[in-house]
Amino acid sequence: MDNALLEILACPACKSSLHYDKARQELVCRGCRLAYPIRDDIPVMLIEEARELAADEEI
Repeated sequence: MDNALLEILACPACKSSLHYDKARQELVCRGCRLAYPIRDDIPVMLIEEARELAADEEI
C-alpha cells in the first residue's frame, strides 16, 4: 500500500483515518470498526463491501 495514498484516504462512514493491515490486505477504521478490502492493489472503499470487526479482534 502506497503511504501517500493511505494518508489521503478516509473511512467513508466516519471520515477517520485508516490503518493498513498487510496480513489481511484490508484498510481498517478503528473508529467504526470496519475493514475495507484491498483487491488487486485497489482499496474498495464502499461501506457495503466492508466487514465489521469482531468484538475480540485486535486492530
